[in-house]
Amino acid sequence: MGDPAVVKIFDTTLRDGEQSPGATMTTEEKLLVAEQLVRLNVDIIEAGFPAASPGDLAAVKAIAQRVYGVAVAGLARANINDIDAAWEAVREAEQPVIHVFLATSDIHLKHKLGLSQEDALERVKAMVTYARNLCATIEFSAEDATRSDWDYLCRVFEIAIQAGATTVNIPDTVGYTLPHEYEALFCYLRQRVPGIEHVTMSAHCHNDLGLATANTLAAIKAGARQVEVTINGLGERAGNTAVEEVVMALRTRPDCFGGVDTRIQSNEFLAASQLVSRLTSIPVQPNKAVVGANAFAHEAGIHQDGMLKNPLTYEIMTPQSVGWADTRLVLGKHSGRHGLDARLRQLGHKLNAEQLRVAYRRFVELADHKKHVTDADLIYIAQDGMGTPAAI
Repeated sequence: MGDPAVVKIFDTTLRDGEQSPGATMTTEEKLLVAEQLVRLNVDIIEAGFPAASPGDLAAVKAIAQRVYGVAVAGLARANINDIDAAWEAVREAEQPVIHVFLATSDIHLKHKLGLSQEDALERVKAMVTYARNLCATIEFSAEDATRSDWDYLCRVFEIAIQAGATTVNIPDTVGYTLPHEYEALFCYLRQRVPGIEHVTMSAHCHNDLGLATANTLAAIKAGARQVEVTINGLGERAGNTAVEEVVMALRTRPDCFGGVDTRIQSNEFLAASQLVSRLTSIPVQPNKAVVGANAFAHEAGIHQDGMLKNPLTYEIMTPQSVGWADTRLVLGKHSGRHGLDARLRQLGHKLNAEQLRVAYRRFVELADHKKHVTDADLIYIAQDGMGTPAAI
């Protein structure tokens, strides 16, 4: 099961993340991301879905051959062909993992798979056994677990564990559950599934209701010691759980999680975010937590004044801890005199009280007409006591 104080990071940017529309990457691009994930110090890289295409199999195989110090997983449906493809792709990895999944909700069993509950149980037993005979580390996922019958899930996971699964994943595949429900489900399974104390429980959440991070943190509180996440929250539909949010929540609020932590090198988050954004051509929203351009930017005068006196007034983590160079004080119409003075000093202009009063008045007049006040504008205001900059 591993160290109970450590939450393993299972990064699925290259599998679930790549399933986001338009996010397809070449093998070389996937290798660049995999190398960055190694620098980030994730525990497992889910490198792809080998049975999906020859190109995906080749990409997973290339990653398995070329990255070290991390486990490499390949996804497989619960059938022999998929499992064989996954094993072919990951078998040369330093730490290979086969990740087998089968849906367990009534809606998926009936409408997607055409299986009865008993048929599904037999398939779980047979396919997890088959995979375990190939590979020592097997994860089993019950797709759409949060819309499945809880007692049936207990039977599914009991059989998966008996067949050799070393990790059991309880995914919120469609982003349906709420944090208190997800926490209760983990607790229910821990109490009722024989042998679950000997395997790792994993959480995999989607963000359809904007609750992926909250649900993942709820699962950690309930005993999950692996979380399945992506850089920037990339993923199908509304995305997956963002790794940067989970890791920094654990580090910012250790009091709420019993001091558990990850092995992540969090100062690599910004580099990872920008690399994935560039390769997928999917921009990061400016107000995105941790890695968004505005995550450590302050415009309001009250905030800027507080930040200049003590950063803890408005920042709960340091920008450097996640890869940013520094806090950014953005000058706009909501900024105050202290913020203007601080920026002018950075630009080499130290004004006396009267000069600052005049400069601030002119700055506010300009900011009312211009969304972005540039350093050139500020230098003009500081150097020239008359008029306004020409470019408004």
